[in-house]
Amino acid sequence: MVPQPVKAVVLIFPYEDNIKKLRKEQDAELANKEQPHLDPSLIFIKQKISNACGTIGLLHSVMNAGVPLDPEGTLSTFLEQCMGKSPEERADLLASTPLFASAHQAAATSSDSSSAVPTDLRTNLHFTAFVQAPSAENPGESRLVELDGTRPGPVDHGTSKDILKDVAEIAKKNYISVLSDNVQFGMVALSEPEPE
Repeated sequence: MVPQPVKAVVLIFPYEDNIKKLRKEQDAELANKEQPHLDPSLIFIKQKISNACGTIGLLHSVMNAGVPLDPEGTLSTFLEQCMGKSPEERADLLASTPLFASAHQAAATSSDSSSAVPTDLRTNLHFTAFVQAPSAENPGESRLVELDGTRPGPVDHGTSKDILKDVAEIAKKNYISVLSDNVQFGMVALSEPEPE
């Protein structure tokens, strides 16, 4: 059982041609249609760092889930610096923040052997984050928003009452059904700890 309430979900999925084609079609469709106005406090970061989709997914989750952060910590400082910046400026800020840059490099190159993983390593797996964002148009309503730094912007998937259930439906419809012969899918939920 997943502890409730769930604040964010990160989906890992095979980044194969079928998925790339579907997402490109979705992005083109979204460009021609007005999405609901999203809460202006939503933080979206473009991905400019190679193989950083997991890092970006976690940042999108934590920074948009309303979880308490250490006010003196690097993440709080980074979040504060992101305010008022464009998604591209946030990406540049992320790339230049020493703690994130060194942590990402250490994680991307760590292995049990002495050989380092190349920074241009091409994998076929990708991460995207989902959060519930307040509706800017209907107070009290939550919207399910997908945040993936490789996409043009946040993707609004509609009203959301149960983020875990709603993301599972999106995953089945937009990812698993497209690659029904592939089992390389996973979800990680950011939730509050269970009471002791």
